[in-house]
Amino acid sequence: MTGVFDIEPGPISPPAGPSTRRRQVLVAGGAVLAAGAVIAGVLTAGSSGHGRAQHAAVTSDGLPHTSVEVSPSACGHGWSRPKTGQQVFDLRNTSSAASEVDLTDPRTGAVYGEIEGLAPGTARPMQVTLGNGTYAFKCLPDDADAVTGPTVQVTGATGKSGPAAVPVTQQDLIPLTLSYQKWIQARTVELAKKTEALSAAIDRGDLRAARAAWLSAHLVYERMGAAYGTFGAADKAINGTTAGLSGGVHDTRFTGFHRIEYGLWHSEPAGSLRGPADRLVKDVRALRDNWPQQRMDPAVLGLRAHEILENTMQSELTGRTDYGSGTNLATARANLDGTRVLLGCLRPLLKTRDTGLTLLDSSLNRTQQTLDEQQHDGRWTPVAQLDRTRRERVNSAVGALLEQLADVATLTDVRRTA
Repeated sequence: MTGVFDIEPGPISPPAGPSTRRRQVLVAGGAVLAAGAVIAGVLTAGSSGHGRAQHAAVTSDGLPHTSVEVSPSACGHGWSRPKTGQQVFDLRNTSSAASEVDLTDPRTGAVYGEIEGLAPGTARPMQVTLGNGTYAFKCLPDDADAVTGPTVQVTGATGKSGPAAVPVTQQDLIPLTLSYQKWIQARTVELAKKTEALSAAIDRGDLRAARAAWLSAHLVYERMGAAYGTFGAADKAINGTTAGLSGGVHDTRFTGFHRIEYGLWHSEPAGSLRGPADRLVKDVRALRDNWPQQRMDPAVLGLRAHEILENTMQSELTGRTDYGSGTNLATARANLDGTRVLLGCLRPLLKTRDTGLTLLDSSLNRTQQTLDEQQHDGRWTPVAQLDRTRRERVNSAVGALLEQLADVATLTDVRRTA
């Protein structure tokens, strides 16, 4: 990769708080796997008493099915005649507690299939492709220790197994998160200096210089997207929009970069911008000074790699956050830089889990080139002025990259192992 990715060692992240995104598929090779791969948590069979109609729906796929018991005392029981190739395990929870179920390689811990939240008395299908090797079901009931079922040897396969990934633990992510937090600390120092330069230009009435200083400072902030959630209320104060403000751009609660952007590009006099600029400097300095005491959640590190550009797609490529500068694509480019930094942190884990890193690198470079093509003589084309062809190219590049980053989020999701 190029750019920030090569410069920064590693760490990651945006909105804080535990991830609520449900894992539904196991990902490998840089692509979400469909038929012939691992599918989990997609279909719910409901109660085991739903009768023939439901049984027919599950087995009409033409694949061999094996009924497997899920419980602390009989985890994996029922799988006595192993088959090779694509197949379905109908997992039945016969216990009194909800459970997660993984199909694993007991030697390495690699997961070939997973189902979350299998309720008592229900059954759900797990579709996998099995090649030669050893396998075992691991049952992880709520509020109880994990139980690994009997090891099963599969032989005689003519093809390879479907994808698998060794689970990532919180301990794996802690050093990467700490490294990223140090990177953010350096950015807060840089941000404070640039917002002070913006305020100084406004103080002396040089609005042309202020517009250039505004963009320079704002892009520093936009590269820090993986940490926004940890910023808490500071994020809204520094980079909030008019969303939810009854007075719109004239609301006294409208502060930060976008308040100053509106004034700079709507011919407000310097005197009216001194107050918002002074407050921005104050808020940024507080963020810089308080950041060493903050702690990011390692468990959401991989998810943030996807969420940064997801937010870019929703807010920047639609022009929703343009208050006059027309620099949404510059912001998108800064968000891409932030994503590279995050992936730089995650790369030690991805190298051993994701065979599609080369494709991901190519997609990152393609997206960067597509965005850079929208800058001419130091000026960025406003989103509203993109013709249809260029708009489609930008959306397509970011959209394709988002799909690959969803795989990163899945592979680096913290999984329970005990």
